[in-house]
Amino acid sequence: MTKAELVNTISNKLGTEKNETQKVVEAFMQEIRTSMYNGDNVYLRGFGSFIIKTRAAKTGRNISKNTAIEIPAHNIPAFKPSKSFVEKVKTKVKVK
Repeated sequence: MTKAELVNTISNKLGTEKNETQKVVEAFMQEIRTSMYNGDNVYLRGFGSFIIKTRAAKTGRNISKNTAIEIPAHNIPAFKPSKSFVEKVKTKVKVK
């Protein structure tokens, strides 16, 4: 599902204008981004958590030059689904 499809579906379910729904979806995503930029995790009970994971520094390889490179420690955004969300997906979605 794309963002446009999500906006269309929500708009149809709520009976609202698509442009208004688009603004709400954009504002929701911007708030999550802003919170994470500030170093805060976002917890949505029953859905999941948008968390910041810290990756430790490590040594990697530049294959083309066959040299070792140092990869510094860094943070990455991640999503951790709630247990109820994981269980629903396990039981409802068929294995391909």
